[in-house]
Amino acid sequence: MGGTEKISEGKNLDFLRFPYVLEKDPEIGIKRGLLEFKPDVVIDLSDEPIVGYRERLKYASIVLSSGVSYVGADFKFEAPVYHKVSKKPSIALIGTGKRVGKTAVSAYACRVLKNEGFSPCVVAMGRGGPDEPEVIRGGEIELTPDFLLSLSHEGKHAASDHYEDAMMSRITTVGCRRCGGGLVGMPFVSNVLRGAEIANELDEDFVIFEGSGATIPPIATDKCLVTVGAHQPVDYVVGYFGTYRLLISHLVVLTMCEKPMADGRKVELLDKEIRRINPSLKVIWTIFRPKPLKDIVGEKVFLTTTASKLMRETLKRYLEENYGCEVVGISNELSNRLLLRKDLAEHEGKFTLLLTELKAASVDVVTEEGLRLRKEVVYMDNEPITVGGDGELSSLIIELALQAKNVFIKGEC
Repeated sequence: MGGTEKISEGKNLDFLRFPYVLEKDPEIGIKRGLLEFKPDVVIDLSDEPIVGYRERLKYASIVLSSGVSYVGADFKFEAPVYHKVSKKPSIALIGTGKRVGKTAVSAYACRVLKNEGFSPCVVAMGRGGPDEPEVIRGGEIELTPDFLLSLSHEGKHAASDHYEDAMMSRITTVGCRRCGGGLVGMPFVSNVLRGAEIANELDEDFVIFEGSGATIPPIATDKCLVTVGAHQPVDYVVGYFGTYRLLISHLVVLTMCEKPMADGRKVELLDKEIRRINPSLKVIWTIFRPKPLKDIVGEKVFLTTTASKLMRETLKRYLEENYGCEVVGISNELSNRLLLRKDLAEHEGKFTLLLTELKAASVDVVTEEGLRLRKEVVYMDNEPITVGGDGELSSLIIELALQAKNVFIKGEC
């Protein structure tokens, strides 16, 4: 790719003595080259101002999403390797960052699919996951506060995503560990491959491979769902290597599509830009609402959550109006143990019940403190509610799962 100032107008390029593509639009030219020549690697010999920083990462995303490596003078992006080990229809559920609601969407997807006659299981990976993949049969055991705290005392991270999935959807989960995450989304190290092999031996007939943060499970799946936080900077989603994640996906779940997290104009802009990058995508707009797993009517509730402080009044009002409780305090510091302990201490004696997400320090701090004070501890789900986009989230999840089954049957993964 280059400017015309170095080449005479209308000059034939056959003297180059290798195949070339002539296109006014470099993006179209790159896609043509990938299709026609099926290269193993794309070498970028361009420079500013012909290809700027934004354009270069966009072109890299296009190349990498085709399974081709992308290298230049002082950089090298290896095409991610997705291992073809799953012996069941599967969906990858990934995200464009941390705290965008992946686990909540995953648990919701499992409930929807179970009600539809599927038998799903989840392979989840996290930085606090077990050193050897761990199977939790959520439909057979009760994950009580005492049980989770006993796991915590054994040195386990009892609020890992696979515990949350198992508790919220009562399905079987396989917990895995990962460390690090590259720009494109590959973990530096993980035991997810072993987790996938374990999932192959389970009775369940459908697998959801759940990402961690912006990191993607290194497993080849039949379809991919990406969760995007509407509160995220637009360029995080549609620029950099957010572009890559959109290009490899088939369904986008936009979460937190409400003020004060994101106003209508921003949600519409994100929707428009997402479709511009990948016109084949379906996009759904959602918000999250708390759903306690036990009755909390008449209780004085102290809520601990990872949600933004901006959502305090919304959460308080929703819980009081829908669950007949009084919210006497909220801590948004569930992922900061020092500040969380401070918030709990300040509200001691004011609450009769602790309501918490199953994340971060919810077991080793919140649950332990609740049991010490002899207060009831209740865990809660964050349920996605459709507020716009291409239909209903539940219907689109079923549609995606059926498509994944068809792809698996045809062997097209």
